[in-house]
Amino acid sequence: MLAVVLCAVGGVLLGGAWSLRSQGARRPAIVVVAVLGVIALAAGVLWLFPHGASS
Repeated sequence: MLAVVLCAVGGVLLGGAWSLRSQGARRPAIVVVAVLGVIALAAGVLWLFPHGASS
């Protein structure tokens, strides 16, 4: 369940970054929102892996 929520949040943040870009926002704001989106999406994907599989 948490993986789905994290992927959804990541998608919303990445969509927000795209929207900010199209509205002409300043670059630092776009980068911050995009990086947070990528982190949330990566966390959602990593959460799907079995625990202990990385060791």
